[in-house]
Amino acid sequence: MILPAEIITSLAAMGLIADGAPVEAERLTGGVSSDIWKVTAGDRTFCVKRAMAQLAVKDEWFAPVERNRYEQLWYATAAARVPGVAPAVLAADDAAMFFVMEFLDPADHRLWKAELMAGRVDGAFAANVGGKLAAIHAATAGDAEIAAAFQTGPLFEALRLEPYLRATGVRHPALAGRLNALADRTAATRLALVHGDVSPKNIMIGPTNEPVILDAECAWYGDPAFDLAFCVNHLLLKTLAAPQAGGALLAAFDAFCDAYRAGVDWEPVADLESRAASLLPGLLLARIDGKSPVEYVTDDATRERVRRVAIPLIESAPATLDAVRQAWTKEKTG
Repeated sequence: MILPAEIITSLAAMGLIADGAPVEAERLTGGVSSDIWKVTAGDRTFCVKRAMAQLAVKDEWFAPVERNRYEQLWYATAAARVPGVAPAVLAADDAAMFFVMEFLDPADHRLWKAELMAGRVDGAFAANVGGKLAAIHAATAGDAEIAAAFQTGPLFEALRLEPYLRATGVRHPALAGRLNALADRTAATRLALVHGDVSPKNIMIGPTNEPVILDAECAWYGDPAFDLAFCVNHLLLKTLAAPQAGGALLAAFDAFCDAYRAGVDWEPVADLESRAASLLPGLLLARIDGKSPVEYVTDDATRERVRRVAIPLIESAPATLDAVRQAWTKEKTG
């Protein structure tokens, strides 16, 4: 595959492609919001990532490409405070809206989503992710400089609040008021650096079982409860894809939440958990009826099971994550 000419020119100017060196590019798959290439130039291998203006999903979904700049800034900021938690950024071209980062070899970096989907659930790793996420939030909470660097509310609205919560409200008019209120509250809460897409598909298991978090296009200085709810939502939903590992996935949910709670030092844990718990059923429903449904729930009966859990919880606004977990468990075993 040939890289776009403007990227080749920029990489050469950055010194990443030497004159006359052979260049090979392989498009990497799995994402819906960016072009990503694995590039081998001489004896160097790295990744190039460029944001797309229109995301590759069924519904029409556009987002500003300047998110690329904030993704690389999230990597640098998070890694400076929690070493090893993000890939190294090697270079960037903000005019062309792409950046270059280290290539994480799949030979020693496993994708967490693939492990979960195969029913291989490591509760200790889930706890490690929860602890690292809390550490990022704790290290950036109340930091005026970081808050000023991530004035990305409109991006977060376009990439998360509108396609997940508000779009789901359009499809469920009776819930629109509550879902819009959740979105509004989230948008108004600005406490720490938020990744915005903490999902097993964006987390690699490194050689020493340490998490490496990718795809920070939604980076925003806002409500850390969103990251917590967004990730544990996937641990619940994965019980639908890997029912044989349902018990282990629920235990991983508990381990993640416990480790995260232990790291919260910027506000009362109960306050943060209440926001995460009320967000979680909205995100459950969004992954069925929003603009970015999970690909592994394909039949109407399973969608209805998710709705039976999520809708009453959206209406009742649970105060604890365990209340959501219990409702989920009751539906699965009922």
